[in-house]
Amino acid sequence: MHFFIPLKKIPTVTHQEQKVAVVNGKPRFYDSDEIKAARGLFTAYLAQHKPDAPLTGPIRLLTKWIYPANNTHGPATWKTTKPDTDNMIKLFKDCMTRCIFWNDDAQVCSETTQKFYGNHAGIYVEIEEIER
Repeated sequence: MHFFIPLKKIPTVTHQEQKVAVVNGKPRFYDSDEIKAARGLFTAYLAQHKPDAPLTGPIRLLTKWIYPANNTHGPATWKTTKPDTDNMIKLFKDCMTRCIFWNDDAQVCSETTQKFYGNHAGIYVEIEEIER
């Protein structure tokens, strides 16, 4: 299964940017408005591509985060600035779990996340059930 999510501006907020408040002396974590917006955006697009039934067994996930090329960064050049790939994929995979692409994102056994600049901004997603 593969699909492309066209986005003029890819959210740069990561799952690690949660907020914390102290309530009755205990820390309480909550999502910032930016995380809520990114989660809503990802979930809306991902819901259009969810499989009829959750994928089972081990899964290979490839994502290509394509940021708009500009005068400084031409097409097909790597994006070496934040966000870090390990941080940005967490929120996206959580949204995929929420949309029931699989039962648990722990099923993702092979994962490649790339980020670069291109002429068509968005996120390319490729998902494959791999042999047990």
